[in-house]
Amino acid sequence: MSTLAQLLDDFSFLTDWEDRYRHLIELGRTLPQLTEAEHCEANKVYGCMSQVWFVADKQDDGRYIFRADSDAHIVKGLIAILLLAYSGKSAAEIAAVDIDGTFRQLGLEQHLSPNRRNGFFSMVARIRALAQ
Repeated sequence: MSTLAQLLDDFSFLTDWEDRYRHLIELGRTLPQLTEAEHCEANKVYGCMSQVWFVADKQDDGRYIFRADSDAHIVKGLIAILLLAYSGKSAAEIAAVDIDGTFRQLGLEQHLSPNRRNGFFSMVARIRALAQ
């Protein structure tokens, strides 16, 4: 997976939203798989129309590595964006991420349905809760 800066750069070159959606789907395909046991109620994110599961692995140095999965291709792409923004950071760094700004920079506010937008921010809330 690339960095968030690279993703923003990629999106700036993709002016057609169909191309951006394809890029999101491709990003989602790069997500590491969760185990069958991790697809459980305890890891489920509520507030999403799709099935979404998030797992946080806290490292010895206090950083969090997030892994996640969904049953929807676009949502997997949105997860990939969130992992770029949050994974590998400490709780304080996670709290400081300007995900609203990133969301706007990517142009997602105009091109996601209200349900997907709500789901995106439900995933953000879950990440922040896992990091506390």
